Amino acid sequence: MTLTPTTAGADASPLLDNGGEKESERLPVHRLVSGATGRYIARIQVQYLADRPHAVSELARLRRGAGKRAHEVEDLWGIEGMDDLANLLADRVEFSRSEDAEEAVFLACTLWALHQQSGRDQGMHQRNHHLGGAVRALIRLQGAAGEDEEGSALRKRLVRVGTAESLDSVAVRLREIVLLLRGAKVPLDYARLAGQLYRWQHRPDRAGVQREWGREFHLAAATAGKKGSPAADGEAIDRTLAADEEYGGYAAGE
Repeated sequence: MTLTPTTAGADASPLLDNGGEKESERLPVHRLVSGATGRYIARIQVQYLADRPHAVSELARLRRGAGKRAHEVEDLWGIEGMDDLANLLADRVEFSRSEDAEEAVFLACTLWALHQQSGRDQGMHQRNHHLGGAVRALIRLQGAAGEDEEGSALRKRLVRVGTAESLDSVAVRLREIVLLLRGAKVPLDYARLAGQLYRWQHRPDRAGVQREWGREFHLAAATAGKKGSPAADGEAIDRTLAADEEYGGYAAGE
């Protein structure tokens, strides 16, 4: 199914620098994974919030893949997010981790669809709502405060995601968290999550991703008291999210 972008330039070709090199050839792969995921979700999300029938249908299709592996659900072969990724990776002839990239995009997109289900008041994919911070916001919405946050069962769920030994386990544990976020209407940055999931699948990078999730959780505590901070209430709405917005800044350790 083809979704018509509502923002000019959404399907624009990769930018060229002065030397004629494509941007996709210069960026690390996890940034391309983030970009493909973010742009695909942004295209659907804005139309889903407007109750466009084709977007509603696309979301229903994606939900059927939540918690499953890429290409396991025949109805989801060829979703646009995977096509976007393939286009970005097309010039990387020696790239050998295309399956990891596909799994990351697929898992993030299907989890977003589960998160967004039946919600039309705001988009559940929002920039800068990191996984650890979203869990912290959820804990506070449930009434825990201070030291209770560190011993929360929700924090333990986040730890379990970080200590999972397989992508299947990560998918199941993330699905549990996403369902809780959906109930509390706490958004999540699925572009960033996709990039992290790609890196997590490479064992030498796994510890770094786990540290990021822990750091996100603790940094959310430091920023929660700042006026206007998304981490303070978990309900900030960014209705300006554009389909062609650049999804940069997701370098390892950032």
